Amino acid sequence: MAEVHGVDSGDVTPGADVNGGADVLVTERRALITDRVRAWCEAGLIEWNRPELSAEAALLLAGGYVDDDTRSVMANRRAVGRSFPDIGGWSELRQLTDEYARTCGRLSANRIGPVHVVLERRVQVLEKRVQAARAAVVRSNRHFASSVRAIRKDRRDGLHLDVDQREALFVGLSRTPVPMKPVTGLGVVAGTGSAALDKLAGRLARFEGSGVIADTGRRLAEALDGLVDHDHSVAAGRYDALRYLAGNVYDRIESSNAWHSDHFVIQRNQLDLADEVTQISVDTVALRSILAELDEAASFARDEGTRASIDSRTKALGAVWDQLVERAAALARIGDLVSRAEDQLSSQRAAEHAASLDSRIDDLLARSGSRELSAANTHHVGDQFDGVDELLFAHRAALYGDIALLTSGNERRAP
Repeated sequence: MAEVHGVDSGDVTPGADVNGGADVLVTERRALITDRVRAWCEAGLIEWNRPELSAEAALLLAGGYVDDDTRSVMANRRAVGRSFPDIGGWSELRQLTDEYARTCGRLSANRIGPVHVVLERRVQVLEKRVQAARAAVVRSNRHFASSVRAIRKDRRDGLHLDVDQREALFVGLSRTPVPMKPVTGLGVVAGTGSAALDKLAGRLARFEGSGVIADTGRRLAEALDGLVDHDHSVAAGRYDALRYLAGNVYDRIESSNAWHSDHFVIQRNQLDLADEVTQISVDTVALRSILAELDEAASFARDEGTRASIDSRTKALGAVWDQLVERAAALARIGDLVSRAEDQLSSQRAAEHAASLDSRIDDLLARSGSRELSAANTHHVGDQFDGVDELLFAHRAALYGDIALLTSGNERRAP
């Protein structure tokens, strides 16, 4: 990929140069990248030190959760430069909605006791934040037309998103794939959104002694600690890993000066990067949804014929996953080649800069004769100033004598 990190460990995350920059055959290179993309997606881990996706990449991936009409409007708005609402980062929205869902689940599982009160308050706080983010997307009058005339015009131009379309877009944005935070604390995962419970459990656990307050504090701390995730290897899943990979490669290619240079005009016209990332997300989301429904149907199947039919359909969908991996690998390969081109252009610019320095050095050396003449001329002017100083001194001495003579004569004539 455009830089596939962790080459020595077989990792496929975007970031490091594949195969260390060695020259390999095209088919071998394609196979190498495809294998590493598949391995990384199957692992389903987006490490915490990976970069978060840009707002533009998140919007493209959110297209996988909306219908064709909404995607068409989103593409039209992007083509004419219409902006979308932004809450300062869609990765934060994903983490917020995940924490809200987890906390709601824990609340429903704990109906009585002080833990229920703590979780209930936490759910209220998280729900307010989720609703505020939803309002910023769905009700933004700055980004979407609000008057009847403006709405009609935008609809004619294919630029207007209705409220239900914006709701679907918000859902898609809330599923933005994000790097997973590292695990810290008293068995509580700070990166899973349970940091508040971790802090409270830590405070309660510090109660010492055998009194009622100490016993209550310890029991509540144990209960809170039991509500959080202890698994240090929180996985994003292979579907989110693949979507993250597509978005990350898009960010790398779009931020490349080489890709936007005259060298790749033809390639830019041949490949619509934004549409490719969106279509990868569309098929990935659809595949995950269908497989989930098949799994649910299999759990309720009572006869062998039904289960066999479901299994055959599930196996058939394996080909779709292979195709998605191949598409992501093809995108990653372009990112890798663009990264190499970026390095070459940087080297070329450095060589051109060095060449310009050579010409400037030659010009500087060529003017050495002029500098010598200029220095000699300046010294000559200085010598003239020395002569002027001596002449001025003689004039001042003569003037002083004349003044003294004049003043002495005036004194003698005085009565």
